[in-house]
Amino acid sequence: MPARIVAFSGNTHRPSRTRTLVEAVAAELSRLRPIDLKVYDLVDAGTAIAVAGRSALPLPAARIVEGIESADALIVGSPVYKGSYAGLFKHLIDFVAPEALVGKPVVLTATGGGPRHALVVEHSLRPLFGFFSAQTAPTSVYAGDAEIAEGRIADEIVRARVAQAAAELARLLDAAQGAVAPTALPVAAAR
Repeated sequence: MPARIVAFSGNTHRPSRTRTLVEAVAAELSRLRPIDLKVYDLVDAGTAIAVAGRSALPLPAARIVEGIESADALIVGSPVYKGSYAGLFKHLIDFVAPEALVGKPVVLTATGGGPRHALVVEHSLRPLFGFFSAQTAPTSVYAGDAEIAEGRIADEIVRARVAQAAAELARLLDAAQGAVAPTALPVAAAR
């Protein structure tokens, strides 16, 4: 049975580099195992997500939250704004029930204007999903302006990290589904 994967890009427009990155991880994962993929962008939530309670979410936003909660695994990405993940990305994640992500395998990705934004994944996204007790893949993927061009990953190191993160997600899915015990994976090339 294919694993249900939700790829969520915290971007307010399409096309976006963030969507390119989460889709690249999903495409690599689909090479490794059968998946049932749903891809959402923050823009899919609609313009009326500035509500205080989950029951007030517009239907498109509620469907994204429900998709995140019911997925077997997540691939999440946010553009970096002023040194952190996007505020509306966080706002939507705030509606996710904490118990829904306990032990859920997650790959973390981000896009930004340059190398100084790369630590956002480790300093912002990883603690956010740690709060939920999600099982984040050891390898995260960050891409700056020059590393994604014309809707494609243009950097060999970023492509290697995408492949590594997808392989780790496949192993985490197998472990979560009781197929195998988690084991160490080879480390991707560092910059």
